[in-house]
Amino acid sequence: MNPLPTDNSTSRGPGASTPGREAGGLPGFARYDKIYRMESAEKTLSRMAAELRPSPTLAIDAKAKALKAQGVDVISLSVGEPDFDTPAHIKEAAVAAIGSGFTKYTPASGIPDLKAAVAKHFKSTQGLEFEPAQVVVGCGAKHVIANAIAALVNEGDEVLIPAPFWVSYPVMARLAGGIPKIVYPDGEVRVWDPDSAHLPPPSAGFRLKPEILARGLTAKTKLVIINSPSNPTGEVYSEAEVKALAEVLKGHPAYIISDEIYDALVYDGRARSLSAVEPALIPRTIVVNGVSKAFAMTGWRIGWAAGPKRIIDAIGNLQSQTTSNPASISQKAAVAALTGPQDCVEQMRVEFAKRRDIMVEGMRRMPGIVCARPGGAFYVFPDVRQLAENHQARTKLKVTGVLGFSQALCSYLLDEAKVACVPGAEFGYECHLRFSYAASRETLAKALDRVSAALASLQKG
Repeated sequence: MNPLPTDNSTSRGPGASTPGREAGGLPGFARYDKIYRMESAEKTLSRMAAELRPSPTLAIDAKAKALKAQGVDVISLSVGEPDFDTPAHIKEAAVAAIGSGFTKYTPASGIPDLKAAVAKHFKSTQGLEFEPAQVVVGCGAKHVIANAIAALVNEGDEVLIPAPFWVSYPVMARLAGGIPKIVYPDGEVRVWDPDSAHLPPPSAGFRLKPEILARGLTAKTKLVIINSPSNPTGEVYSEAEVKALAEVLKGHPAYIISDEIYDALVYDGRARSLSAVEPALIPRTIVVNGVSKAFAMTGWRIGWAAGPKRIIDAIGNLQSQTTSNPASISQKAAVAALTGPQDCVEQMRVEFAKRRDIMVEGMRRMPGIVCARPGGAFYVFPDVRQLAENHQARTKLKVTGVLGFSQALCSYLLDEAKVACVPGAEFGYECHLRFSYAASRETLAKALDRVSAALASLQKG
């Protein structure tokens, strides 16, 4: 198998363009530069808008829902959304807020009782001490991360993102004018290109070693994003691993976003916050969390960040000029989630663990699939490179090698198995797929049967 190119900026002589780049353009945005020039003639879209693609996870889920609306029996394992209903006491708090008339503007950065509840929650779960003034509440963790990046990154600053990565991190960095630099567990470091994923050897695993993290840091690195438990892999760094990464970060002045949105959904051990493991990093670490995953509240759109007051205030100011406050009713519901009974979270965690085992065991029974057992979140990220080496599979999918294989395989599974998943290339990893197991055990078993049959057919002559 031919490895993918590892350098998208190799010189080709004076005045020559590089792969994925047109003169005056950005790496990986050649066709979007072209779109921009076309649109400029009509004076419509900004360059930023012309470059944007829709979120691939949401786009695939939308396609699956459209097929369902047409009567097609599609199983969507694409989007990261718990299938459980929001717990009753949380919904009751929202109803009470409506009944009491709590339907007006609130402070842009969140209501005081929610900020206090968030600070208390950090103390009880991670042992972190934050004042309510060090907390900003936004319209979901995604919103807060985007605002944090916008508050920190200037034009040309590098944002270091370990791969595989959540699909929105590099886009957010680019929107802020930064340069998304992707660092892979095998030591590959490259500027993000949405059209060119990398495939590290299986021995590299999914976790960064400290010496690999150090390789990605430069004098231009303004921000590092750490995500544990991970989307898309479900990998959870151990406390010792977090400590080793922290030792590297202590020697570099970069700020850090620690995305901990899945920290309540861990099945083996415990997810430890970077700030809790290494207090010396607290002055430049923004810790992000929310209610979407742990409390099955994706549609309520409440997330938060805690960290240095100067940065938190800047995020709040940015919010005040853009979205204003998160929904008042959702904020009251989030207070109930954090201060009310927590047994609902444990019940969901236990059920997710059972579903994880079903998915891993089912995937491992399929020829050509290698599936690691995730320690947290609710995704599996199987390696399908053996399928990419199968001549029959490549012929039927109309691909010649590994590049583009995960996209082609996902399309095939949606068409033939009626199962929606997400190509690994969207997370920076070719020849991988992401399946969510946020579905009932019966649905997962049905999906596994369909995928298994489709893959068996794909490999036949």
